[in-house]
Amino acid sequence: MKMRKKADLPSKVCAACGRPFSWRKKWQAVWDEVKYCSDRCRHTRRSAS
Repeated sequence: MKMRKKADLPSKVCAACGRPFSWRKKWQAVWDEVKYCSDRCRHTRRSAS
């Protein structure tokens, strides 16, 4: 596989903290469903609701 620059990877904005985050290999199969940049944001958002 050809190495990519981080700037070339897709990115999103976290639904909890509003910070941008980049694609990660572990999210390859579920990138469309990823909403949060970290487990901390995911748990914070869930407990606040």
